[in-house]
Amino acid sequence: MPLIDPQSPVPKYSQLREILIDWIEDEQIPVDSAIPSERELGQRYGLSRMTVRQAVDLLVSEGRLYRVPGKGTFVARPKIDMALRLASFSDDMRSRGFQPGARDLSRRIIPARGFLARVLGIEPGSPVHYLERLRTADSEPMAIERSNIPLSVAPDLDEHDLTDRSLYRLLEEEYGVVMDAGEQSIEAGICDPADAQVLHLPQVSAVLQMQRRSYAAGTCVELAVSTYRADRYQLHSALEIPHRKRPLG
Repeated sequence: MPLIDPQSPVPKYSQLREILIDWIEDEQIPVDSAIPSERELGQRYGLSRMTVRQAVDLLVSEGRLYRVPGKGTFVARPKIDMALRLASFSDDMRSRGFQPGARDLSRRIIPARGFLARVLGIEPGSPVHYLERLRTADSEPMAIERSNIPLSVAPDLDEHDLTDRSLYRLLEEEYGVVMDAGEQSIEAGICDPADAQVLHLPQVSAVLQMQRRSYAAGTCVELAVSTYRADRYQLHSALEIPHRKRPLG
C-alpha cells in the first residue's frame, strides 16, 4: 500500500490525491462506488481531516469524484474526449461503446437574421429549421444541441421524427447532404438555469459551449450552438512540433 512521505517536498494532500487517482484509474474502486470516508482515509494515512478534505475537494472539482449529500463521495465516470473532428454525436458515441439517444426539446421554423443569415450565406429573413435536442449516452444527459439548417437544404425536415436518430445520417439519406468539412470553436461557460435542469446539473455548473459550422460541397448547411457537460467531457489533442527550416549556409 502506498504511504504518505512526510519528508517529501510534495504536499501531503497532493500525495493523497495521487494515491486516490491510482485507485480510480486501476479500478480498485468501481465507478459509482463510494470511496472510504474522510475519517477512514485520515486514519489509514495518518492525515488530518482537513488535509484529506483538501485532496478530495480537488478530485471533486476535477470531475473524478462526486458527492451525494448524506451518503458519501463516489467515483465518477471517466470523462469523454470531445471529438475535434466533424462527426455526428451518434456515430461518436457508438465508436466509444455508448448507446446514443436524442429527444426533441423544441422544433420550429424561424427567419434567419443578422449573424445566422451571414453564416449560412442566405438572404435575411429566409426560413431556417431550428432544432433543439437533448443528446444522451446510455440514457445519461450529455449535451443540448441547437441546430440551424436552411429550409432550402431540407424542406420537410420538420416532418421527420428525430428521436434517437442521427441528424447527419438523416440529411445524408433523405436529402443527399453529406457533411464534408467544418469549423468548430469551444469555450468554457456557466450553464443556463433551464439547461442545467435538463442536463441534471446543479445550478451555476461549468459547461463547454461549442459552436460549429458544417459544410457540404463548400456550402455552410448548419450552424450548431451546443452546451456540453463539463463534468463528462474533456478536450484532447495531439501536439506536434512544427518543422523548423534549417539556416542557409
